[in-house]
Amino acid sequence: MAVYPTRSTDAAEVINRLENQRHVFGNPARIITDKGSAFTSSAFEDYCKKQNILHICITTGLPRSNGQIEKQNSTIIAVLSKLSVDDPEKWYSHVSHLQEILNTTFQRSIKMTPFELLFGTKMKSCQDVEIVELLNDEITAQFQEQRDALRQDAKKQIYKVQDENRRTYNLRRRQAHKYQLHDLVAIKRTQFGPGLKLKQKYLGPYNVTKVKHNDTYDVEKCDFVDGPSKTSTCAEFMKLWPSQTNST
Repeated sequence: MAVYPTRSTDAAEVINRLENQRHVFGNPARIITDKGSAFTSSAFEDYCKKQNILHICITTGLPRSNGQIEKQNSTIIAVLSKLSVDDPEKWYSHVSHLQEILNTTFQRSIKMTPFELLFGTKMKSCQDVEIVELLNDEITAQFQEQRDALRQDAKKQIYKVQDENRRTYNLRRRQAHKYQLHDLVAIKRTQFGPGLKLKQKYLGPYNVTKVKHNDTYDVEKCDFVDGPSKTSTCAEFMKLWPSQTNST
């Protein structure tokens, strides 16, 4: 990575820095920029054509079109701001040190440092501990912010899917029957042990002893039949006992 401080943002400054880079590294195959006046000027376009550089302008107001640079810029600006807090006008004096640290910092995406990727060897340098710490803090903060944003997006998506599932379920769901106190009902067998799979699916008769919220009920067995003496169940697992149905 090459980072250059400039006195202004006009085309002449940009072209000057590109010329400096050309003499050391050669021309880039392409340049991706925003639509700042320096990059939309005829002088800059003429320079790119002369040097056979493909110039791509991103969509206005859509920084993610050049996401890698936007992410790097946010890190650079944050670190330079902290380094120059005592004398903001001298921010440019820290650029070269910051560039050195950036180029010698291990990158997970390429599993090496940018300097190693470019030159095939490690840079011999005496790293500035303060800059390294600030850079690591900023990278950690950005990671945490991105993770929080991902979690919020995931949470919104979960709520959205739950709401869609609820609406779909409610379209097919019939209104639960409202049982009354002392109704005689049959309750669904919910536990199956050895030899019980072929047994009757409903047990009873049971007497409704308590009406609770969300269509749930307490019931008590009325005869010497299979099933627990007392239990709780819900309207979905209940139906009126045949004699009760006939009487109604």
